[in-house]
Amino acid sequence: MRQRFDRARYGPSWTEVILGALLSAVLGVVLAAGFFIFRPVTKVKELPKEPVPGTVYFIEGSRDYSNARRLIAKQKFFVKGGSVVVNEDELNTAANPVTAAPGTEPPPPATALSAGAPNFRIHDRALQITVPVRIKYDLVSLDTTVLVQTTGNFVRRGDAIAFVPKTMFVGSCPVQRLPRAVDFIMKKFYETQPVPADIAAAWGKLADVTVEGSTLRLTMP
Repeated sequence: MRQRFDRARYGPSWTEVILGALLSAVLGVVLAAGFFIFRPVTKVKELPKEPVPGTVYFIEGSRDYSNARRLIAKQKFFVKGGSVVVNEDELNTAANPVTAAPGTEPPPPATALSAGAPNFRIHDRALQITVPVRIKYDLVSLDTTVLVQTTGNFVRRGDAIAFVPKTMFVGSCPVQRLPRAVDFIMKKFYETQPVPADIAAAWGKLADVTVEGSTLRLTMP
């Protein structure tokens, strides 16, 4: 009873004020992130001379299946321990093999976050990796796909070489500004991408990975 009287007389405590402010800030961040995540990305062939402020652009990396034989030869050489240089055509061909006929894939569950095959683009001395993520939630009739795109480079971490994002967007949301969001997304949608066992084993032996012009150089010891 005394507590009710004090609150009516003096108002909320500083603890309650601070907690309320923190909750309001968190809710604001969540709502803003949700808005930008579902805000469409503008797909273009090249960046406009005068980009529209606040607009996130996506340029798709090229793909050319006519060089599949050359790619297979490079993969075999790489697995045997050889250094190779690959371009974005070859990266995308390897990551996006000819798909099965429509309707042969099992339907996704009622609630799902499912990542598609990545798309690679090499530009400005960096590698861009874009993954389409399907968001499906039948309870609210939600079924849409957002692009998760990150640009970065490679660094050595212990005995392995890893891709380190410099920028990352989920839809139009710059998630590199959100604490620990980049690590979560990398583990959820990028590190879970299927990689053939022999390619993964060869990758673990690499001495260096560098972006050179429009190519990616994989250097063995």
